[in-house]
Amino acid sequence: MFGADSGPAAILRREMVECQVAARGVTEPSVLEAMSEVPRHLFIEGADLRTAYGDHPVPIRSGQTVSQPFVVALMLSMASPLGGRKVLEIGTGSGYQTALLARMGARVVSLDVLPGLCIEALARLRMLGLSDSVAVIAADGYSGWVPAAPYDAIIVSAAPPAMPAGLPGQLSQGGRLVIPVGGAFQQLVLVERTPEGFAERAGDPVRFVPLVHPGGR
Repeated sequence: MFGADSGPAAILRREMVECQVAARGVTEPSVLEAMSEVPRHLFIEGADLRTAYGDHPVPIRSGQTVSQPFVVALMLSMASPLGGRKVLEIGTGSGYQTALLARMGARVVSLDVLPGLCIEALARLRMLGLSDSVAVIAADGYSGWVPAAPYDAIIVSAAPPAMPAGLPGQLSQGGRLVIPVGGAFQQLVLVERTPEGFAERAGDPVRFVPLVHPGGR
């Protein structure tokens, strides 16, 4: 199995999960297990192992980044439970978070506005045997993806200046939306769809690349 090696990368993964994630309060077992197994370094082309597993975001091509491990773990835990559920991921990027979602047992629709990133991410997922439950689509995800809605969770990996109006309505009952919102100052926002409407809660300060919206003005 891809996460069963005992070499330097596996050691760094364990250190990453123990020191950067669990030690900061993320305790969701499915998140910790997936991050212990999915080889993050394979999703960061050209980076050495220490950089790939470091406590910071890592740039990839096209001006995008792979988020800091703790931030990835925090967003996944905010959206959990995810096993067996349908998840919309906006911002495929390198495919690292997509791989974690697939390893956690989610059925994933992943969107990225950059076709080249979609092609590369899908190739990595196939190499790891994680593509069967994932659809990677080159599309503008600013307003979500109506054809496959509703979703049990929506995770947005780039920051719009304000909450896109169309996203919360694509949640199923009990579904959760996790999104960074803001410009120079950003905050994670959790939106949950309840029988009474939408409950919103602001979370930690974060820093993400802007959410690209080619169709916007």
